[in-house]
Amino acid sequence: MTADTNVLARALLEDHPQQSKVAQAVLSKAELIGLSLVTLCELVWVLRSYKIQPSDIAATIRRLIDATNVAVNRPAAEAGLAMLDAGGDFADGVIAYEGNWLGADSFVSFDKRACNLLESQGRSARLLS
Repeated sequence: MTADTNVLARALLEDHPQQSKVAQAVLSKAELIGLSLVTLCELVWVLRSYKIQPSDIAATIRRLIDATNVAVNRPAAEAGLAMLDAGGDFADGVIAYEGNWLGADSFVSFDKRACNLLESQGRSARLLS
């Protein structure tokens, strides 16, 4: 199965008694949970909106992708986690990784912080003005 972001959020946050129980039950019984990168990016955004610290979000994402029944594009998720750990946006790490995987030679953005963090990780980035 592929879980929607709302299912993951309800299971993790336990902020809706009925839906949280249903989400946890479905996820725990699943033989395989396919997590898309879009879902992970949305989940990080949702967790940030709950004012959860980036280090706690990273730990949560690591536990999630380390589950034995979860399939995910691990290198792309790790690129997102590297950005999150460095103080940047998970999505920027994923975007830069996927762009490179698709053959792009650099990441371009108006986001100075994202470009600086990617460059500090040895990735090619160019700040637009």
